[in-house]
Amino acid sequence: MSLSKRVTLISPSATLAITAKAKAMKAEGVDVIGFAAGEPDFDTPEHIKEEAKRAMDKGFTKYTPASGIQQLKEAICKKFNEDNGLDYAPSQIIVSCGAKHSLYNAIQVICEEGDGVILPSPYWVSYPEQIKLSGASPVIVKTEEENGFKLTAELLSKSITKRTKLLILNSPSNPTGAVYPREELEAIAEVAVEKKIYVISDEIYEKIIYDEARHTSIASLNLRIKELTIVVNGVSKAYSMTGWRIGYAAAPDDIIEAMSRLQSHSTSNPDSIAQRAALRAISAGQEPVKEMVTEFRKRRDYMVERLNSIRGFSCLKPQGAFYVFPNVSAVLGKSFNGHRISDSSSLAELLLTEAKVAVVPGSAFGRDGYLRLSYATSLENIIKGLDNIEKVMNRI
Repeated sequence: MSLSKRVTLISPSATLAITAKAKAMKAEGVDVIGFAAGEPDFDTPEHIKEEAKRAMDKGFTKYTPASGIQQLKEAICKKFNEDNGLDYAPSQIIVSCGAKHSLYNAIQVICEEGDGVILPSPYWVSYPEQIKLSGASPVIVKTEEENGFKLTAELLSKSITKRTKLLILNSPSNPTGAVYPREELEAIAEVAVEKKIYVISDEIYEKIIYDEARHTSIASLNLRIKELTIVVNGVSKAYSMTGWRIGYAAAPDDIIEAMSRLQSHSTSNPDSIAQRAALRAISAGQEPVKEMVTEFRKRRDYMVERLNSIRGFSCLKPQGAFYVFPNVSAVLGKSFNGHRISDSSSLAELLLTEAKVAVVPGSAFGRDGYLRLSYATSLENIIKGLDNIEKVMNRI
């Protein structure tokens, strides 16, 4: 017996694999500092948890419409209007089992065998695997550190062929924290409209943004690009609700209808109780989000300063999300205790075994020579973890 071709093409999630290995080491009594996980370390705000309890007490535990409850869709429409200047009807919204699920649904209904999907590198680890599962091929476009790891209209134009069906944008970005300003998005949108290619705009880190950076949804620029765009968002990151698994997408009616049909035959509805909690998260005051972002900013500033002081590391200051993506290319080719550090994976392995710090190699994001570190952990852990890394790097 053999497995299907589609599943043999995909790789396990590197971030989840490293997190699992770190947890296994902790279970064995090893004191491991985790910089790998992509989730806030804050608890879900109390008013959101209380809403989930009320939903259970009232028996809101049955099937809902496959694409989500009407109240939540209406709240999402209101959010898009107030936060992003976007007008959608509830029929243009789907609620899914996390933003990852929304992305999967969107790629499945847009792409097919032979299509090309433009994917700026560095990219989130699941994008290329989801593209391959649709039968399409990832077209990796390397962005430059000097440009903040952002795709330009010129790079996009050069990458488009007659097979190109879709572009995936992620702003703020995982892993780099890059945020696209309005003028750069306008240039990209012009190319997408001219060439008639779809755009998936992954905006899951929208509310985690710093300093003078401002989030702009590419769909808000004009009606022509809106008609080509699927906006993906969710409650996982902004409201520290990663385990609740509620994401959503907005797009023209035909795309949402197709995504809903697919979802109805794969997962049915997203969790009923979590939908009520998400409704409360989106509709209630946003003070807990602001407090979390303030703390993330402090951690970011400390981590960037420390990393830039460690031998062999150089690090841009991210504008959003909760990751840093330091350049470690100066370390590659060196040795530690007779073992050569050949790439970012071997460096990540070294830091896990010797420094007892879990990081993700840049190769998982399509860019060797870098590491991704999450600062979604306490400042105490950040200080200890960076101290450990510095001690090891001073011995190389």
